[in-house]
Amino acid sequence: MTIRRPSPTLIVFTLWLLVFSSASQTMIIAPLLPFIGGELGIPDAMLGTLVSAYTLMVGIMAILAGPVSDKIGRRRILLLGCGGMTVALVLHGFVVGYVSFVAVRVLAGMAGGVLSGAAVSYIGDFFPYERRGWATGWVMSGSAVGQILGIPTGIALSARWGFKAPFYVFAATMAVTVVLLFFRIPQPPVKRTEGRLSLRRAARDYWGMLRRPEVAWASAAYFTMFLSRAVFLVYLPTWLARDLGADGNQIATMYLLGGIANVATGPRAGHLSDRYGRRGILLLASVGLSALMLLTPLLVTRMTWAYPMFFFIMVLVAMRVSPYSALLTSLVHDERRGSLMSLTVALGQVGFALGSGVAGPLFARIGFASNSTLGACFVLAMGLIVWFRIPEPRPVGYGA
Repeated sequence: MTIRRPSPTLIVFTLWLLVFSSASQTMIIAPLLPFIGGELGIPDAMLGTLVSAYTLMVGIMAILAGPVSDKIGRRRILLLGCGGMTVALVLHGFVVGYVSFVAVRVLAGMAGGVLSGAAVSYIGDFFPYERRGWATGWVMSGSAVGQILGIPTGIALSARWGFKAPFYVFAATMAVTVVLLFFRIPQPPVKRTEGRLSLRRAARDYWGMLRRPEVAWASAAYFTMFLSRAVFLVYLPTWLARDLGADGNQIATMYLLGGIANVATGPRAGHLSDRYGRRGILLLASVGLSALMLLTPLLVTRMTWAYPMFFFIMVLVAMRVSPYSALLTSLVHDERRGSLMSLTVALGQVGFALGSGVAGPLFARIGFASNSTLGACFVLAMGLIVWFRIPEPRPVGYGA
C-alpha cells in the first residue's frame, strides 16, 4: 500500500500516542498492585514479580528486535510491536490468577521490547538531525503525560470497575496507534541491512558497534543515566513516608508535579538542543541534577519542600532525555540505528535493575543520604562522559 507523505506533526502525534500508551500501561502496574492482590488473592511477596517479568522481557526482546528493525524497516516493527501490545493489553481482562497474570505481562514485555527503540529510531530515519531534538522532545513527553493523566485515571477506573479496566483503555489508545501507523505513516526511504538475519550476525554487529569508542561511551552513558535514576528515585517515596510522614496523596501530588515539569521541559529542551547543540545542554543538566540530588536530604526537611525540589529535579531529568536520544540517533548509519537504540535500551534496563538492587542495602544500612550521594555521582559521571567522549556530528538526514 502506497502512503502519501504525511505531515511531521502527524508522525510526532502517532509516536507520542505510542509512547503514552506503552508508558502508561507500564507505570500503572505499581499503584494497581494492591487492587490486583486483593482481587486475585496474590500474596504481597509475589506481586513484585509482575513488574520484574515485564522488565526482563523488555530487555531480552530489545536486543533481538534491533537487528530485525534494521532489516525489515521501522514501520513494520512499529506495527508488529503496537499490534502485539494491543492484544496483550486486551488479554489482561482474562487473567484469573498469578500464573495467567505473569503470562500476559511477559507478552506485554515482549511487545514493549519490540517497541523499545523503534519510535526514536523512526525519528532518526525521518527527521534531519537539526529537527530530531524537537521531534524527540514531543514524542517522549507522552511518558510524562501518562504520569499526569494515565496513572490517576487508571487508579480511578480500578477503584470503580476493577484493576482490569485501565488495561482496556490503554489497549484502545494503542489500537488507534496501529490504525494511524497502517494508514498514514510511511516507511522512510533509508538504507536497510542486507543479507540473512541470524543470532551470530546480530552478535557480530552489536560487537562491531561497541568497538567504536563513541558508541561504547554512549552506551556506558545510557547505562549510567538509568543506574543513577534508580539509585535515587526507587527509595525516595519510602524515605519521604518514613522520615517526613508523607501519605499516599502527597506522594501522588509530588509525582503529578514532576510529570508537569517533564511535559513542560522535554519539548523545549529538544528544540534548544537543535539550535545550540546537545552536549552543552546535557552537561548543564547533569551538573544541576547532581547538585539537587546531593542537596535533597539536607534541604527537604518537610514535605512542602519536596514538591518544588522534585519539580526541578524532573525539569533537569527531562532536559537530558530528548537531547541525548537525538544525539544517539546520529552515531550510526541508518541501517544500524534500530540496533543501537535497542542496545542502549537493554543496557538502560540492566542499569535500572542494578541501581534498584544497590539502592535497597544503601537505604537500609546508611539512609537516603547515601542514595542521593551515589546517584549524584553517577549523574555527574554521565554528563562528563557525554562532554568529553561523545562527538556531535551533523549528518544530512531525511525528513521535513
